[in-house]
Amino acid sequence: MAIRLFSKIPHAKQILKSKTGLLSSATTAEVPKGNMAVYVGEVQKRRFVIPISYLNYPSFLDLLKRAEEEFGFDHPTGGLTIPCQEEAFLYLTSQFESGATS
Repeated sequence: MAIRLFSKIPHAKQILKSKTGLLSSATTAEVPKGNMAVYVGEVQKRRFVIPISYLNYPSFLDLLKRAEEEFGFDHPTGGLTIPCQEEAFLYLTSQFESGATS
């Protein structure tokens, strides 16, 4: 399962920064090296550019597993969509930034 999951990561190489210090313009298609783009939200999707170092956190990998189960890897929006509320995503990523979670 993990091999399949990681084999799809290169398709998500666009990123947006958020309230955790990672906010960027949704119209910007470029993603800095070492980052990837994800779309988060239940109704309206918001694009976040996040560091690939988040892949080191089991809680982030759980989100990716949920994304695979819910959407697969051929999602209509064309990007990696994470099925959670934006507020929950921001809280989780702020924990990564502060080093408070693994």
